[in-house]
Amino acid sequence: MLRIRLMRMGRRNRPFYRIVVMEARRPRETRYHEAIGYYDPIPTPSVVQLDLARYEYWLQRGAQPTDTVKNLARVARRMQTSATG
Repeated sequence: MLRIRLMRMGRRNRPFYRIVVMEARRPRETRYHEAIGYYDPIPTPSVVQLDLARYEYWLQRGAQPTDTVKNLARVARRMQTSATG
């Protein structure tokens, strides 16, 4: 089963996350099918960049997002609609 989840990057005490599509049973730091965005929790406000078209594509293919990724997608949609109008 495919999952859309966070992959930790960055260094110690400075986390940075890629939003990736990967097999659910794989360890967090291994190969992934596609990186569809990133999340940087350190700055205020946090930075979320997500390719919503690819996110929807993978959802249609049966990928299950984690709860955190669902919340980040909601934030990304809100940011996109506020930027466009």
